[in-house]
Amino acid sequence: YKLALLAIDSGVDGLRLNPGTLGEKWKIAEVVKRALQQSIPIRIGINAGSLEKDLLKKYRHPTPEALVESALRNIRLLESFDFNLIKVSLKASDVVTTINAYRVIAGQTDYPLHLGITEAGSLINGIIKSAIGIGILLSEGIGDTIRVSLTAHPIEEVRVGQGILQALKLRIFRPEIISCPTCGRCAINLENIVKELENRISGCKKNLTVAIMGCAVNGPGEAREADIGIAGGKRSGILFKKGKPQEKVAVANLLNRLIEEINRY
Repeated sequence: YKLALLAIDSGVDGLRLNPGTLGEKWKIAEVVKRALQQSIPIRIGINAGSLEKDLLKKYRHPTPEALVESALRNIRLLESFDFNLIKVSLKASDVVTTINAYRVIAGQTDYPLHLGITEAGSLINGIIKSAIGIGILLSEGIGDTIRVSLTAHPIEEVRVGQGILQALKLRIFRPEIISCPTCGRCAINLENIVKELENRISGCKKNLTVAIMGCAVNGPGEAREADIGIAGGKRSGILFKKGKPQEKVAVANLLNRLIEEINRY
């Protein structure tokens, strides 16, 4: 609790308390009193790995019901100190447990809910678990803030979080890039082109959909909803807009030509 007090005195914007590790009630009271003086919100951060012992004894496992009971118990505790600058999280490394816990508590409190899958794992596994868990809840209208937890660089966590929000059309951070999975007609190195495009327009914040398609046979038609795109060929490809071909372009210049049009858009 001393670290929490130091954080408040240092001007932190918000605080997370883990009831399972903070200890005695008087310690929580000290932290809440100081937070109230500074008008600093507190997140009640329930974690499946550190539930209170009596709840583990009651439920035997960190079930959704156990997470919710812990959260409601600690909401009441903070409210008993006349503190209501509260938001709540109920995190587990198990996606289904997390989803069900949030679904239950969403019907029992109006406090903001902070979503996340804790200890989600390495980059690929963590992206999958976070996208499913956070994405399902957001699609149901549950959740106010999110945090993606990965065993990876924090920048990757931010990018994944932004990607989840953008996929659900809740926020727009960058152009939406769509590309085909390739087939026997693909005559260009589509994977490298997509990666290069992502790197070269990483700072672009325009709200548009860009398509990179492997061939001109199906590409423009399949990507007709894209604002702009390219489709490859053996020696030349095409630049298209809303599925309609605009011009033929040499393969070596396809990406540069596409970026020119993105910059003009």
